[in-house]
Amino acid sequence: MSRVYNFNPGPACLPEEVLREAAAEILDCRGTGMSVMEMSHRAPAFEAILQEAEADLRDLVGIGDDYTVLFLQGGASIQFSNIPLNFSRPRNGVADYIVTGQWAKKAYQEARLYGKANAVASSADKTFRYIPDVSDLPVS
Repeated sequence: MSRVYNFNPGPACLPEEVLREAAAEILDCRGTGMSVMEMSHRAPAFEAILQEAEADLRDLVGIGDDYTVLFLQGGASIQFSNIPLNFSRPRNGVADYIVTGQWAKKAYQEARLYGKANAVASSADKTFRYIPDVSDLPVS
């Protein structure tokens, strides 16, 4: 079998050694007798995996201790609901958005489901070909 290389955003090709290790650990992850998918998220074996993943990520990307690393299910789009649910609530459910492209538009539309969302600036009029001037927006 020849390997296919996928360079799309999202899933991408992994080194064969990583795939072989994952395949072996599907039946027995690190000698626990079960796969990681079968473990309790509170089990010491899973906690060790999580701590190692966080340490590796911090080292790889240079994340300091003054930041919290969150491992969340879902893709990037899950943030379209997480952000307004978590950050607009302390502000009485109000969030301001600068809509500069399709992803920002989707985020703004999702935020409207959870509270009051204001599109305070947008470049939709020119198919998002520019960044709107927001130098005069009030800071709250």
